[in-house]
Amino acid sequence: MELESKILSKQIQEALYDTDKTIGTAESCTGGRIAEAIIATPGASAYFKGGIVSYTNEVKENILKVSHQVLEEKTAVCEEVAIEMVKGACEALHTDYAISATGVAGPTGGTKEIPVGTIWIGYGSKEDVHAFKLEEDFGRDINLAIATNKAMRLLLDYLDEHKEDLKKA
Repeated sequence: MELESKILSKQIQEALYDTDKTIGTAESCTGGRIAEAIIATPGASAYFKGGIVSYTNEVKENILKVSHQVLEEKTAVCEEVAIEMVKGACEALHTDYAISATGVAGPTGGTKEIPVGTIWIGYGSKEDVHAFKLEEDFGRDINLAIATNKAMRLLLDYLDEHKEDLKKA
C-alpha cells in the first residue's frame, strides 16, 4: 500500500477513533481497496464496521437496495448509483457514514458515453450524501489507487465539515 493511503487511513483514525461514529464501504470497481486502506491503521475496528464489494448489479440491488430502474436507465456508473450505494451501505452495515465507488477502471469496458477512467465516488451519511466524479484514465492500477485515495480524502473533508457531529454523545 502506498504512503498516501496510509497517511489518509491514519487521519481517518484520528477523526473517528474517540467518537461513537462508524463507517463502512460499498465498492464496485475498487473491489475492497478502500476498505483495505481504511483498516491499514491498527485500531480501525473501533470505527470501521465492514465493506460490501458489489461488483455486479445483482448485489447492488439485493444488498445495497440500488434501484433497478436507475441501473437500467443510467447504468451502474452514475452519480445516482454512487449515492444509493452510500445509503445502502449505511443501512446494511448500520453505520453513520459510508464511502462508495462505482466505475470503469479499465483497461476495457468503457464506452463513448462512459469512458475508461470514469469513477463515481459517494460519501457521507444516509441523510447527507455527496458524489464526486473522476474522469481521467491513467491505466487500471493508477485509476484504482487514485479512486481509493480520493474516496478517503473526500470522507475526511466531509468529517471535518461535520466535526460537531463527531463529538461523543
